[in-house]
Amino acid sequence: MPTPSTIESTTVKCPTCKNSVIWNQESQFRPFCSKKCQMIDFGEWADEEKSIPGAPDMSDSDGWSEDQY
Repeated sequence: MPTPSTIESTTVKCPTCKNSVIWNQESQFRPFCSKKCQMIDFGEWADEEKSIPGAPDMSDSDGWSEDQY
């Protein structure tokens, strides 16, 4: 049975600063290296500097409104 010291650790790059982060339960901010990097990323999403592409919102462009029904 493997022990924690024999299991190979997964290492990822912090999305904000690109430092290496060991992916385990002790890394409380994973995938970020620190609370600072986590908050920088959160701020970018909150300011809409980052987004996930999706279908355009058609409710405004076609004149449809939930109030009509």
